[in-house]
Amino acid sequence: MSNAPGLPDRLDHPSTHTAAVVLGAARRWGARTAFARGADSITFAELGAAAARTANGLRARGLRPGDRVALRMPNCLEFPVAYYGVLLAGATFVPVNPLLPERAARAQVEDAGAAMELTAAEVPGLGVDMPDAPPPLAVDPAADLAHIAYTGGTTGVSKGVRLPHAAVVANLLQYACWTTGSVPRLDGDGGLTLDQVGDPAEWPVRLGSGIAINLTPWFHAMGTIAGLNAPVLTGTTVVLHDRLDPAAYLAEAERLRVTSIGGAPALFAALLACPDIAGRDLSSVRAIGSGAAPMPVAMARRLAELMPAAVIVEGYGLTEVTMCATSAPAHRSGLRKTGSVGVPLPGTQVRVVPVEGGAPLPAGERGEVCVRGPQVMRGYHGRPDATAETIVDGWLHTGDIGVLDEDGHLWIVDRKKDMLLYKGYNVYPRELEELLAAHPDVVAAAVVGRPDPDVGELPVAFVVPRSPDVAAEAIQEAVNARVVPYKRLREVRLVPSIPVSAAGKVLKRELRDQLSAG
Repeated sequence: MSNAPGLPDRLDHPSTHTAAVVLGAARRWGARTAFARGADSITFAELGAAAARTANGLRARGLRPGDRVALRMPNCLEFPVAYYGVLLAGATFVPVNPLLPERAARAQVEDAGAAMELTAAEVPGLGVDMPDAPPPLAVDPAADLAHIAYTGGTTGVSKGVRLPHAAVVANLLQYACWTTGSVPRLDGDGGLTLDQVGDPAEWPVRLGSGIAINLTPWFHAMGTIAGLNAPVLTGTTVVLHDRLDPAAYLAEAERLRVTSIGGAPALFAALLACPDIAGRDLSSVRAIGSGAAPMPVAMARRLAELMPAAVIVEGYGLTEVTMCATSAPAHRSGLRKTGSVGVPLPGTQVRVVPVEGGAPLPAGERGEVCVRGPQVMRGYHGRPDATAETIVDGWLHTGDIGVLDEDGHLWIVDRKKDMLLYKGYNVYPRELEELLAAHPDVVAAAVVGRPDPDVGELPVAFVVPRSPDVAAEAIQEAVNARVVPYKRLREVRLVPSIPVSAAGKVLKRELRDQLSAG
């Protein structure tokens, strides 16, 4: 497993279904709190029993194995009950963002062919007078779908990603074993669990002792795997917050003695901008996990200064690989490179090819990132043409531009669709965004291209200033002094916020729309 000390070179995945996670956790972690929200909470044993009752209730309503069920609810205690209930019933989970406009949500539900749609209010009634033992379940992990998860649509129309149980279990185990120093096994009753074989000096947070606050939406790939399934598998207690209040988050993190902080860079930007962070005792934090969007180098360095006991683990993935393809080493002696998204997870292959196609490029050259591994989707739902364009000879073409270095670490340069062309030169917005993020007067920034008939595209920056007296011209001059002429910003627009998706990804299409409208 990529030279992680104490772990085997190869990770063997048990052939099982995704619901085996809650079955194993209910027995192993029992009375430990699984999830808490305000004054309410649910233990691992209660979660397993409630999920089983829900599965029986769904079957009683006529749900059949292989049917699809859309969950349209925010993060709440009913969500994991419904999620595992759907899977224990032999059905397929279809996550739907509850904040989507009705027309867009309905389009996803209909596209997936959902036989049923559940909201949080309906879940408690499903388990009434039902047994705590799950119904008989026969699943072919390689063929039967666990999830039909929709892409974020940050660059276009959302597509349904078909993920069988084998892909979901594989990616969950790749991620959980890598970050905790563990190997998987099935317990005596077929539940999925872990044995933590790694040295406590390397992985100080032991199974069954972790505490985290979660804001990542569970309908998103990072939320489903890292925010829901991984904590259940590892026995981590998760406290749910309904919205981001940086001061309240930091106070709660100090009070609970959280062991990890995870989310998208937008979360960390908000925490770092909060004056309270300097005075809070965050010495309990041993891991900082970032995903969904690139973390600016300046942000990573500031977090390291504030929480020196924490290992910063930045990963890279997309819905089409269930969640994650690469990750920085989580063990304390691992080689981490600030700005890199780490190395391929166990069983995963990554290569970089020319954007226009061709043979893999040598280390150090930019190209499109391609991924192959057990976590790769089986295709887009009802989109064979899009599937054929994306998966070629078993390799998933991600649409992201990256570089592999001599040590096998991946560096994401930009999205292929975000790359600008100025007089034939490639301009990568992330390079400019890194410079903006490092500027002392900038809280957040994003760069997009403005079409120009003479030169192609001109880089334009949207910037959230640290104070009202910040001058756009001064920021533009500071950045342009550090780049070659063809990369220079042609305009800086000061804005109150940068639009992001529920998962924390910058919605660059909205910024481009603003340029078009303006």
